[in-house]
Amino acid sequence: MSGETAGGPLDRRALNRALLARQWLLDAPRAATAIEAMEHLVGLQAQDVKAPYFQLWARLADFDPAELVRAIEGREAVRIVLMRGTIHLVSARDAVLLRPLVHELIGKATDASWGVGDVDREELAAAGRALVEEEPRTFAQLATVLGERWPDAVPPALAQQIRARVPLVQVPPRGLWGQSGAAAHTSLEHWLGEEAHAAHAADPLPLAALVRRYLAAFGPASVQDLQKWSGLSRLKPVFEGLRGELVSFSDAETGRELFDLPDAPRPDPGTAVPPRLVGPFDNLVLSHADATRVLPASYKRYVMTQNGLIAGMVLIDGFVAGSWRIKANRNVATLTLFGFGGKGFKRPDAAALEREGVRLLAFAAPGAEPEVVFSAG
Repeated sequence: MSGETAGGPLDRRALNRALLARQWLLDAPRAATAIEAMEHLVGLQAQDVKAPYFQLWARLADFDPAELVRAIEGREAVRIVLMRGTIHLVSARDAVLLRPLVHELIGKATDASWGVGDVDREELAAAGRALVEEEPRTFAQLATVLGERWPDAVPPALAQQIRARVPLVQVPPRGLWGQSGAAAHTSLEHWLGEEAHAAHAADPLPLAALVRRYLAAFGPASVQDLQKWSGLSRLKPVFEGLRGELVSFSDAETGRELFDLPDAPRPDPGTAVPPRLVGPFDNLVLSHADATRVLPASYKRYVMTQNGLIAGMVLIDGFVAGSWRIKANRNVATLTLFGFGGKGFKRPDAAALEREGVRLLAFAAPGAEPEVVFSAG
């Protein structure tokens, strides 16, 4: 990109403190609603049904999972495939605004992995929409019914094509705290109702607005960072069109140009950060081409497994230094904190983590006796 860098270089600590501030993880938990947090963060990664609850717990003061349950049951929040073709929990408003931006991306990725030969895609999508709007259905149920109509195609591929071509919402009890249920789907339009869907869709989100929202939650960031987070490509012209209203910096280590909103928080790199526990699948580590602003490269393999699982994380001085896991029964809930690199946690950090751990266990397993265990594994 052309143009001078206005703000100078930013090192890892500067980028870390800025990210934590945008992610509501620098200061004490905030007094905000779950919907307000989801919209500020542009959604929560949600393959794991419990993950969004832990992500909100880390950011919101006195967060009650019942609040999010009410939002899902009341159709104010929905579980839907969005950025990177993965399940996110977003407000109903954001579901309507964001899904059109990634619709083509999801369709192309599905065609590459789940081809259905010469089946007419529009006819297939119409058939799938009719089925899920008749009653919520799992992919297995869709595959069975659609396979009867198109016997020459692979049934699971037919179901995946519906996932790509119809904006599908996972309906409750899927995603409800303390409950379980199969991933059954209906269309976003059907779930919200014609009037509510139309109201949210009245002002489609332009890509420039997506850039601003991303920077507010994840900046300063590069074009490549936004492309990593969203799964979209060829966004350089969008940034160029916004150059006059953004401030730019350089990454002190890579030299890559970083963009930001002029008035967004960029705290002093020396700002103290208390030890924190962050939920699994947190977008904190999934939203930049280079995640080392919060996740040291040598620790990535401990956090992100080959089969796509992402652990709950321990932050020390703002950077990932360990992971956590909870095992609970009716009587005892045990939180194990794993320090990476064969290292334990320093005594002051361990004391703070134990306090946070007890608080986390009171949230995750109320009524059980809390036990916090440290492991240098």
